[in-house]
Amino acid sequence: MLHFGIYPGGLGADLDGVVTPGPPEDAARIDERLDDLRPQLVRGYLHYSDALGGHLEAPPRPARHATGARRLDLVACFHEPGDDLTGWLAFLRGLVREHGDTLATLQVGEEANHDGPGGDGGFPQVRRAIVEGVLAARDEADRLGVDVLVGCNSTPVFDPAQEFWTGLGRLGGREFTDALGYVGLDFFPDVFRPVPVDAFDGAVAAVLRGFREHSLAAAGIAATTPIHVTEHGWATGPSRSPDRQADVLETVVRTVDALSGPLHVTTYEHFSLRDADSDNPDVMFQFGLVRSDYTPKPAFARFRSLIGQLGPGS
Repeated sequence: MLHFGIYPGGLGADLDGVVTPGPPEDAARIDERLDDLRPQLVRGYLHYSDALGGHLEAPPRPARHATGARRLDLVACFHEPGDDLTGWLAFLRGLVREHGDTLATLQVGEEANHDGPGGDGGFPQVRRAIVEGVLAARDEADRLGVDVLVGCNSTPVFDPAQEFWTGLGRLGGREFTDALGYVGLDFFPDVFRPVPVDAFDGAVAAVLRGFREHSLAAAGIAATTPIHVTEHGWATGPSRSPDRQADVLETVVRTVDALSGPLHVTTYEHFSLRDADSDNPDVMFQFGLVRSDYTPKPAFARFRSLIGQLGPGS
């Protein structure tokens, strides 16, 4: 059995790290589509930066979509250029206090293994921020007695030395790895590098196995620590058909499900519900299961069917 989630917004970043603009989010339409899909998790992003002041949110006020049976998956992105982590650690503890009743998972940092679009790796204290942040959030959840999994994530790491995960494990030691309730993987096969159709399912399985057997093992993270697929998507656009998007989604989800036992993968989350702008042919603008006017693509119905077949209660 898998748990399913989705980022219910549409805005992201292009390959230069610039926010992908588009029509404003419509909270009521988001909830209509979520009610139809019936995921267990809704994923929201908060960008922390004392230097910039305030904390950007995507989608706006993500907690409002965690209603009924849906719980919240919050991602605290570390965008602070300084060395003082006092405010960051207080911020994380505050998220646990504020959202503890609906918060299922709190991800500390986002794709800190790189400094490209969507990654926190360009901030010099990000590894300290992850290690100390996981420990602080775990301590706060334990203090309050709330049922929250605290974790961190990366994209696939193909470096044979696994320097990122080795470094985190060395910095945090057993205290850090024991505090992890899960570890997340963001991956987008056949989006940034083409993958032949006949090799696609094998490539997906290889990435998942490599994450467990090489990346997490390098950090000393136990084989029993759950893996969450925290982001996966396939964008439509010119020469990228909506029908192929639905097929890719099903292949990835069924591969994840087939490996859920051997690799202890417990969760799949899709990026994203909505296109940033369906009129923009740039691949980074069309990851949604629905268009920017909230009309469904074929992948929407496919995802709804997969949740019904493979999710809780199936």
